[in-house]
Amino acid sequence: MLLLADSLSVQSFLPFAIFGLFAAAAWWLLDLFATGKPKAEQRLDDIKNPARRRDGNGDPIKESSAVAKVLEKAGPALAKPLRPTSELEANKLKQKLAAAGFRSESAVSIYLGLKFVGLVVGLFLAGGTMLLLHGMTQKMLLRTGLIAGVMFYIPNLLLWFFTKRRKDEIFYGLPDALDLLVVCVEAGLGLDQAMRKVTEEMKHSFRVISDEFALSNFQLQMGRSRAEVLHELGVRTDVDDLKSLAAILIQTDKFGSSVAQALRVQSDSMRTRRRQLAEEKAAKTAVKLIFPLVLFIFPGIFVILVGPAAITMIRQMFPAMQGHSG
Repeated sequence: MLLLADSLSVQSFLPFAIFGLFAAAAWWLLDLFATGKPKAEQRLDDIKNPARRRDGNGDPIKESSAVAKVLEKAGPALAKPLRPTSELEANKLKQKLAAAGFRSESAVSIYLGLKFVGLVVGLFLAGGTMLLLHGMTQKMLLRTGLIAGVMFYIPNLLLWFFTKRRKDEIFYGLPDALDLLVVCVEAGLGLDQAMRKVTEEMKHSFRVISDEFALSNFQLQMGRSRAEVLHELGVRTDVDDLKSLAAILIQTDKFGSSVAQALRVQSDSMRTRRRQLAEEKAAKTAVKLIFPLVLFIFPGIFVILVGPAAITMIRQMFPAMQGHSG
C-alpha cells in the first residue's frame, strides 16, 4: 500500500515537474541568446549620451526585453513554415497587423513565429502530460491535438482583441478630432496644419488618433500626395468612419469645396451614429437581463416568497391528513 501510494504521488507530481523543467530551460535560453549589455555598461552609455534615452516627444524610450529580442531574432526562422505563399496573402496579413497597431518590419515574422511556438509547445507539453496520465490512447491523441490547436490560435484571438480595442478608440475619439479640425480650419489653418494641431492636442486624450495623424503628417512632409496619404490612412486603420472621412476630404480637395463644411457634416453624422449605437445597446439591456434574472434571481425570490407558505401548509396539512386517515 505504501509503495502504491508513493507511485501515485510521483505520477501526480510528474507533469508539474516536467512543466517546471521546460520553464527553466526556456528561461535559460532567453538569458543565453539575449544580447543585451550588462547594466553597468548601459548606465555608462546613458551617462555618455543622455539624449539617446528619450524620443522626439521627450518621453523615455523603453528598452526591449529579452523575450522581444529573442522573438525578433528567431522570428524569421520560426515563421518560415507558416509564411504566406502569395503576395496577396502577405499584404492581407500586414494590413491586419497594421490595423492592430503593429507596423514594424518584423511584425509578420514575430506573429507567425508565435503561432508556430504555440503549436510546438502545445504538442510537446500536452502530449507529454497526456501520455504520462492516460498512456498512448486515441483519447490522448484527440486531447493533445485539441490543446495544440487552441495554442496555435491564441495569437489570432489576441490580434482580434487588439484590433477591436484600437478601432473602438478611433471610433469614440474621431468626433472630437473632427471638431478640433473644424475649429482649426475655420481659424485659417490649412488641412495639414490642422492635422498637426490635432496630433499635438490629442496626444494624451486619444493617443491612437494622434499617432495615426502624426504618421500621415510625416508622409505629407516626405512629399506624398494628400490623396494617397488620406486613402492610406483609411486603409491602414480599417475603420469605416475614417475611410468615409478620407473619401470626403479627397473629394473636397479635388473639387475645391469647403473643407470646414464637409468636416462639420461628417462630425454631426458620426455623433448621430454614436448616439444611435448607445440607444441600441440600452434597448438590448432589458433582453440581456432576462437570462440572469431567470437563472439566478427568480429562483431565490421564489424560495423566499413561497418557502414559508409551503412549510406552513406541510405542517398543518400532514397532521390533519394523518388524523383523518386514522
